[in-house]
Formats: sequence, structure tokens, C-alpha cells
Amino acid sequence: MKTLGNYFIFLGNLFSNREKFRVYIKLIVDECSEIGINSVFIVSIVATFLGAVTCVQTADNLVSPFVPNYIISLIVRDSSILEFAPTITCVVLSGKVGSHIAGGLGTMRITEQIDALEVMGINSVSYLVLPKIIASIITFPMLVILSGFLSILGGYLAGIATNVISPEDYIRGLRSDFRPFNIPFAIIKSVVFAFLITSISSFKGYFTRGGALEVGQASTAAVTNSCIAVLVADYLLAQLLLLD
Repeated sequence: MKTLGNYFIFLGNLFSNREKFRVYIKLIVDECSEIGINSVFIVSIVATFLGAVTCVQTADNLVSPFVPNYIISLIVRDSSILEFAPTITCVVLSGKVGSHIAGGLGTMRITEQIDALEVMGINSVSYLVLPKIIASIITFPMLVILSGFLSILGGYLAGIATNVISPEDYIRGLRSDFRPFNIPFAIIKSVVFAFLITSISSFKGYFTRGGALEVGQASTAAVTNSCIAVLVADYLLAQLLLLD
């Protein structure tokens, strides 16, 4: 409970004694590049192969002749939009982005760079962490949209390459029984996950004490706690937004 209380105090400090807005613009742009652009490759690879594997495995399990082939792409579509794109992508990003943030802030702490900011009268929490949170909230939904598209495309390419579904059936399945709310739901999840991953990782890195070993431990704790938070939030959001 003490850690949870410190976490909420940490979040409160994000908005106290802030710098002028123009100070954050360059910081946010730099963080968008670091968090978003540098994560495009890993997100693309993971999403494409998730869609491909889902298509092939679904086709392999359709043993009944009464089930039409277009169900394969319907399953790929809904799985990609509802779970693979927002949740699996953010779990991957919690490892890449979360460890990077925690390691960076932990190194700044043990080398006393954060203390130097405080001595100069700068709110180090707001100056260092707020741009990361804003940048992640901006870039994570973009990465999730890219992930959903590539996952569906990966399923299409795998289905055509293995001849388990025709292009016409795949397109028909994509158009069948579509629920428009699934798209906003995925975006909402990505925003919530972005905030959780960035804030938890920053919290763990910011309060690092010791030396290089403790920085590594903080990075590990950041990834572990972020993944758990993402999975818990995933269930809660599904419960709140999908079930009547």
C-alpha cells in the first residue's frame, strides 16, 4: 500500500510547478520519436506473424464442412482488433519502452542528474516524465492501428500462400458481422495501456537507489509490473465497455 500511495503522489507531482508549455514541445517530439518511431519495426514483425499464425491455426481447426471458410478471416479480424493489436502490442512495448524508460531514469538518478535538476528549481518529475506520458498516449494508438492492419494483412498473405482460404472469402469474412465499436475500444485500451506502462516504468526508474545493479532490477520490475497492469486493465476495460 505504501508503494501504491507513493505512485499516486508521484502522479500528482506531474502537474505541480510545471514549466511553460513551449518547454515541453521539443521534449514531447523527441519522446514520440524514441517511443513511437523506434518501435515500428518490432510492432510490425509481431503483428504480421500473429495474424498469419491465427489464420493458419484457425483454418487447421475448422474440421466441420458446415462452417464456411470466411469464418477464418472473421476470427482473424476480431482477434486482431480486440486483443492482438492493443494488448499484445502493448505487452511487447512494455518490454521495449518500459525497460528503456526505467533504465534511463534510473541511470539519471544514480548519476545525480535528477538531483541537479531539483537544485536548479525544476520539477524533475514533470520535466522528465510528463513528456514521456504524453508522447506514449500520442504514439501508442498509432502503433496499435498499424498493428491491427498488419495483423489482418498477415492473415491474408498466409491464407493465400497456404491456400487455406480464397481472397474473396477472406474479404467477405472481413466485412461480415462487423461491430464498429471494436475500433474505438481498441484505441481506448491503447491510451490506458500507454499511460500505465509509461507511468509505472517512470516511477520505478525515478526512485532507483544504489548502482548499476539496482538500475537493472528497476528495469525488470518496471516490465513485470507494467505487464501485470496491462492485463488487469484489459480485463476491467472489457468488463466495463463490452458487457451490458
